[in-house]
Amino acid sequence: MVEIRFHGRGGQGGVTSAELTALAAIEQGKFAQAFPSFGPERRGAPVMAFVRVSDRQIRTREKVYSPNFVVVLDPTLLQIVNVEAGVPEDGIIIVNTKLSPAQLRESLGFKRRLAVVDASTIAVEVLRVPITNTTMLGALIKATDVVSIDALRGPLEKRFGPIAERNLKACLRAYDETVVEG
Repeated sequence: MVEIRFHGRGGQGGVTSAELTALAAIEQGKFAQAFPSFGPERRGAPVMAFVRVSDRQIRTREKVYSPNFVVVLDPTLLQIVNVEAGVPEDGIIIVNTKLSPAQLRESLGFKRRLAVVDASTIAVEVLRVPITNTTMLGALIKATDVVSIDALRGPLEKRFGPIAERNLKACLRAYDETVVEG
């Protein structure tokens, strides 16, 4: 089973990212679940969302404590949240940042493998809004292959309707621009 934790801020689409990832996994014939973790937070407050993907039925319903992969939609969270918490040694942290993996490692002392992309710039240029959720899905797919971009197309169309194509374009551009260590 693969477990993923998304870190974002309320209103940025972290919960939507988790749901789209799970739906894409289901499109591929896998079992998946997605769920948020937040209380009475308001727009802009830190939130987490979780995804599990497996070839077998998933029976656990608890929070994800040791994610294989972590996706950080908002780089300002790196200063206030330990996004590396619980990630095993072979895990990957996928970050929306203008920094290179080496610069990010040097400034924050990450010990896990890193994947980086400037999702904020891509989102503004392609989507015309600073919402990085679908953009970061491209980075997740590039770094992990947990789902395919083809499997994501249907869930994007269903969720976003007339703007699905722009979201797919942002996702594909992020896929192309993501730098994955090692």
